[in-house]
Amino acid sequence: MFNLSAPTTGMFFLSLLLGGLGVAARMGYIPALAGYAFWILCAGLVTLLLGNLFKGL
Repeated sequence: MFNLSAPTTGMFFLSLLLGGLGVAARMGYIPALAGYAFWILCAGLVTLLLGNLFKGL
């Protein structure tokens, strides 16, 4: 079906950073990004997904 591979370290930490920003914004620690918290979190998950689907990312 899909040939999955582990994401590179940079891609993993980028997705972790985006996910952490999304959660922090949702909890109110970053009020300027509170309206975009859901989309920031989604961007982190999509980044991780792309890192798993494409080898070398």
